[in-house]
Amino acid sequence: QVQLVESGGGLVQPGGSLRLSCAASGKILPVDTMGWYRQAPGKQRELVAGITLGGSTEYTESVKGRFTISRDNAKNTVYLQMTSLKSEDTAVYYCFGGRGWYGPNYWGQGTQVTVSS
Repeated sequence: QVQLVESGGGLVQPGGSLRLSCAASGKILPVDTMGWYRQAPGKQRELVAGITLGGSTEYTESVKGRFTISRDNAKNTVYLQMTSLKSEDTAVYYCFGGRGWYGPNYWGQGTQVTVSS
């Protein structure tokens, strides 16, 4: 099993920045693909960004050029640097782990990101 613990959410003004972190622990390490989904009120959970052990990345179109995903394989930790935040980025962000971008095997507990003035 793998446990994912997120940190770094909060309230930020439009145009601001936040960095999310997600640390993985457990017996089944390293996790091939890690990243972030998000879910806004009344909407389906959507992939935000993912990264493989080899460094391949995937981003949803709406965050390209604003968000950057990275990982430290030695620490089993993935990061999401979010800049130029918009109100539509407001959501609960969930760290995920698995193989591939979709159908994750593991989820974090979620961290709230609120973009508001």
